[in-house]
Amino acid sequence: MWTRLTRVLKHRWQSDDAARRAIPPALLERLAAQVAHSEAGHSGEIRIYVEAGLPLSYLWQADSMAQITHERALALFGKLRVWDTAHNNGVLIYLLLAEHRIEIVADRGLNERVTPDTWPRLVSGMSAAFKAGAYEAGLTQAVQQVTALLQQHFALQGGQSNPNELPDTPVLN
Repeated sequence: MWTRLTRVLKHRWQSDDAARRAIPPALLERLAAQVAHSEAGHSGEIRIYVEAGLPLSYLWQADSMAQITHERALALFGKLRVWDTAHNNGVLIYLLLAEHRIEIVADRGLNERVTPDTWPRLVSGMSAAFKAGAYEAGLTQAVQQVTALLQQHFALQGGQSNPNELPDTPVLN
């Protein structure tokens, strides 16, 4: 009971504009440009979602924060339609500020081509930057590493282009 109450207070303590303070407009534009540039070299789609705190419905769960964060990322993966790309190679980079947690969720087209330790390894590498508040460095690193995987497995061939199936601008909540 106390764990859940503490969790609720921690997440509700985050103000509505915490994500906007962490990712100011200039950084939002740079990240959108990075995603657009990335998608010019492969057929995948990348979405970034930065959330200050979880909705109340997630906070009352008895699960571990790791499980709750993963469930939230999966829900957003569906809500943002990242799963709905032509080649099933969309990727969601999810950052939860209140917990300094990161999740990367990839659609089956890409997941089938990488080893099971790929996503935890990428997240581990970004964690230090996020915990230090270096959101630009951490998100830039995430986009670069996801880009490298998408280019390795879904590179565009000469004359091909990637129709932009999803918005490039990160979502802040």
